[in-house]
Amino acid sequence: MQPCGPLRGEVEIPGSKSYTNRALLIAALASGTSTLRRPLHSDDTRYMAEALRELGISVKTPDEGKTLTVGGRGGDFPSKKAELSVGNSGTTIRFLTAGLCAGRGDFVLDGIDRMRQRPIQDLIDGIGQLGGRITSLNGDGCPPVRVVAEGLSGGRCLMPGTRSSQYFSAILMAAPLAKNPCTIQVDGDLVSRPYIDMTIDVMDRFGASVVNNNYKSFEVNGRQGYSAQDYLIEPDASNASYFWGAAAVSGGSVKVRGLTRGSAQGDVGFVDVLAQMGCDLEEDDDGIRVTGCDLKGGEFDLGDMPDTAQTLATIALFAEGRTTITNIGNLRIKETDRISALATEISKLGARIEEGEDYLSIEPGELHGVEIETYDDHRMAMSLALAGIRIPGVGILDPGCTAKTYPEYFSDMARLGLRNLWPQ
Repeated sequence: MQPCGPLRGEVEIPGSKSYTNRALLIAALASGTSTLRRPLHSDDTRYMAEALRELGISVKTPDEGKTLTVGGRGGDFPSKKAELSVGNSGTTIRFLTAGLCAGRGDFVLDGIDRMRQRPIQDLIDGIGQLGGRITSLNGDGCPPVRVVAEGLSGGRCLMPGTRSSQYFSAILMAAPLAKNPCTIQVDGDLVSRPYIDMTIDVMDRFGASVVNNNYKSFEVNGRQGYSAQDYLIEPDASNASYFWGAAAVSGGSVKVRGLTRGSAQGDVGFVDVLAQMGCDLEEDDDGIRVTGCDLKGGEFDLGDMPDTAQTLATIALFAEGRTTITNIGNLRIKETDRISALATEISKLGARIEEGEDYLSIEPGELHGVEIETYDDHRMAMSLALAGIRIPGVGILDPGCTAKTYPEYFSDMARLGLRNLWPQ
């Protein structure tokens, strides 16, 4: 890669992975046929869609992928026995494991080697308190897991809030099909709260209500069920962070269309981090534009938007002074240990790094080009590719791993002026 000038333009990115996988599962649990408009087509969403098909749910793409139609069965999965492969899709295994508990049957869910290292014990324990039966087949609290489903009785469960909000989202989405009301209590502080907001938003759109007691507990009435909907999926704010970041790094100006502060996605707040670093913001009903200028470091708590940490860490290479990213301990159980991976790769570029259990501190040094390992992690590839905007000789190994959530990422970057620079 060779450095380029300021990036300028507008981009409309694909639909949100988080919204797509939530909507896919809830539509499958609903009664009737739902239409999901502008869904994301990526590795993660394909794993969810294919698993639902294996379970006997109709999932079709009638118009070259512009929509998905999902034939919901009201929580009754036609296939009563199945072995499901989820690759390295955390949302698929966590959401689907809980959703299956609401029905009946005997199911095994498994993934790649990295998935077998990703903990799921909190979900096993939590849904077990509501009548679900899940077993970690290797006895280590990680996949593969076996679900022996006989419906959820409901009741009260308690889970630690410090590791992953996905466990809470999974149980919330299954709870409206329980026989009795469910109360889900949080032990400690809940991380990634905006993702819970997204879950409740989708549930509400499909007809199920949740009482949120200031993220300390959640109450869901049983036997609510879901009703089929025509549902529009908004663009992915996590993926938007790379384009806003490209404007910041290059000193250019990039507008992401279709995302506003009205979104329930917490990652939209990343533009405020960029503003604190010195960027200018312009907002209207059609999107948000970031214009880059001289960047300055600072300390930023990304507890509500941890998926933007890799983007910020890369931007920090070009900021004056030290940048410290805090409250990101849950990144250690993602597709890779993202804190450790970031520390390794950013230090290779010449920066000075301090790594803690739940934080990362970056101070620019004499930067130089290297080949960047991606650890089969889409966000490592997309975020660290931004370094190549200004550092000669940066290479991204295995750029195809971006297919997990954004197959067209490098093509869309090229449309902003990076032709012949990024892997195609």
